[in-house]
Amino acid sequence: MSALADTTSVSAEDRLRADLYNFLGLLLSGPPDQTLLDQCAGLTGDDSALGEAISTLSRVGKVTKPNAVLSEFNALFIGLGRGELLPYASYYLTGFLNEKPLATLRKDMAARGVTRAQNVFEPEDNIASLMEMMGGLIVGRFGRSADLADQKLFFNKHIGPWATHFFSDLEAAQASVFYASVGSVGKQFMDIEREAFRMIAG
Repeated sequence: MSALADTTSVSAEDRLRADLYNFLGLLLSGPPDQTLLDQCAGLTGDDSALGEAISTLSRVGKVTKPNAVLSEFNALFIGLGRGELLPYASYYLTGFLNEKPLATLRKDMAARGVTRAQNVFEPEDNIASLMEMMGGLIVGRFGRSADLADQKLFFNKHIGPWATHFFSDLEAAQASVFYASVGSVGKQFMDIEREAFRMIAG
């Protein structure tokens, strides 16, 4: 995703939220290399459910090799014909690819001045792009940072209805080893975000 950033008035808490959205987006956009696996290994979590999931991701990251996670990524998302999972909002919400959820997202992206990067050919409603978009909205990567009401609107429209289901599927997928821990982190984070947005009026 591309646009100009305005990150002047973003709280430390919101920067951390955006960082986690972006980190999940990065892990889901392609198989991590050794540098990214080392970053996973360096993570530390607290005793909350999300913190424990992050600690598990750290432990798994320490023993995962790039070749193994490449094979895992391919089995999960590419496969012969198709991977074990189809990480698209349209598929999770309608059972088909390139359906109304994608068209609705494209309208919302255009309204916010968000465009697909030229080197990306996946439909925009894939989970990696949506994580990146949400992170960008929080910190103002696409212009001004979105206020909480706008973040809630985007989340409830494009992420909330299906992302927890996707992350649960990722956690339980037959091919998941490293990505099972990514699924756990994503699932816990989506639950926190949903509950936080539920408490915001509007």
